Amino acid sequence: MTGDRPPSYGRPVTENRAPRQIRFNAFDMNCVAHQSSGLWRHPRDRSRHYNDLSYWTELAKTLEAGAFDGIFIADVLGTYDVYGGTDEAALRTGSQVPVNDPILLVSAMAAVTEHLGFGITAGTAYEHPYPFARRISTLDHLTKGRIGWNVVTGYLPSAARNMGQTDQLGHDDRYDVADEYLEVLYKLWEGSWEDDAVVADRETGVFTDPSKVHPIEHHGRHFDVPGIHLAEPSVQRSPVIYQAGASPRGIRFAAENAEAVFVGAPTLPQLAATVTKIRDALEAAGRDRYAARIYTLLTVITDETDELAQEKYRDYLSYASEEGALVLNSGWTGVDLSQYDLDEPLGNIESNAIQSAAANLSAATGEDGVNWTVRDIARQTAIGGLGPVEVGSGATIAQRLIDIQEQTDVDGFNLAYAVTPGTWEDVIAFVVPELRARGAYPDGYVTGSLRHKLLGRGDRLPAEHRGASFRVREAARR
Repeated sequence: MTGDRPPSYGRPVTENRAPRQIRFNAFDMNCVAHQSSGLWRHPRDRSRHYNDLSYWTELAKTLEAGAFDGIFIADVLGTYDVYGGTDEAALRTGSQVPVNDPILLVSAMAAVTEHLGFGITAGTAYEHPYPFARRISTLDHLTKGRIGWNVVTGYLPSAARNMGQTDQLGHDDRYDVADEYLEVLYKLWEGSWEDDAVVADRETGVFTDPSKVHPIEHHGRHFDVPGIHLAEPSVQRSPVIYQAGASPRGIRFAAENAEAVFVGAPTLPQLAATVTKIRDALEAAGRDRYAARIYTLLTVITDETDELAQEKYRDYLSYASEEGALVLNSGWTGVDLSQYDLDEPLGNIESNAIQSAAANLSAATGEDGVNWTVRDIARQTAIGGLGPVEVGSGATIAQRLIDIQEQTDVDGFNLAYAVTPGTWEDVIAFVVPELRARGAYPDGYVTGSLRHKLLGRGDRLPAEHRGASFRVREAARR
């Protein structure tokens, strides 16, 4: 294992045939150095300006110019204090702290764009679904239907403690809560207001027909919500549901709810296996195998030539913080990596945090087939986090992405940054033209909501989706 070689997917080669189009999301967070520890110090990086609204509005315009599906904004409600048992290292290295609220960014970004989608991360463990439903409906109105919600169940013990709990619930128990959370939301978004409830009749003075607005009368194990939704129906009603869990329980949850799924894997065989599991689960849930777009985590470092790209990678690596990488990995896996010798192979680890992250690190090996040591983890994840890094010219990267898609059946890539916005600017400048030349990237956007842009089936949930069963007319049949 060497520090100057990125943990890429290798160099797959496929037959020369017309590829299907590749989709991009930008993966960011309202903090510094989201996935690439220490890179906030690099002269090209502007993540230090995360608390400046102009950073976000300019980024949104850049991504829309590159025809990205959207910007996917991660979030946490705690600090990464698993490493060493404190949050000192997280604070020292800027490892996702300080961190601001992602939802408050969206209106400004939507105001300067027309098509870009917004995937917002919010957890099911620490906010009641009733006010959250209104917040999302508000954004769907203001963006004209460009809102997606990344459903997370939580993984940081510090977040649980600061919400008055001793620790997170068990991994699968958190998904049980999320199941009911989604049920409440679907009832509010889909089943409370009929489409024509708002009449705004100036002659009679009736704004809303009360007979067409229905209390949801939800009385469950975790939530009691008897009343009506406070917002009238928005363009999509329910936002596009994003989900990032690749554990068996996470895949089952995604199969029932998700319309976009984010995955990550260190090798192509692992990635292909995960994609197959998700597509099989979609079918088992009564949906089409391609009813959800699947994006895999990737960081791309590119330039005019392969040599310049490699030089750029080495430059970035010189700013990386291996301590910051171990802080993040400890939080993602729930395992305190400070307790291991740096040259000790990690082996199998159990996790109550992100089980797929723990599984991927346990399975990761070097070229000699030996499990990664803790030192390897620090080096190989300091740029791009848990996703591979691809380095090369625009032409080289374009062909690799096409090959990865053909070998794994992913729809696209959730692109993390090494430096922001430079990483995405480079992708747009060098990779997008090469993909378009190969017929593998859209020239622009279709009209309509985020859901229609992603799946091409209209603005509302399709009939076979779990949420559709809670529509007013469907509920009346039960």
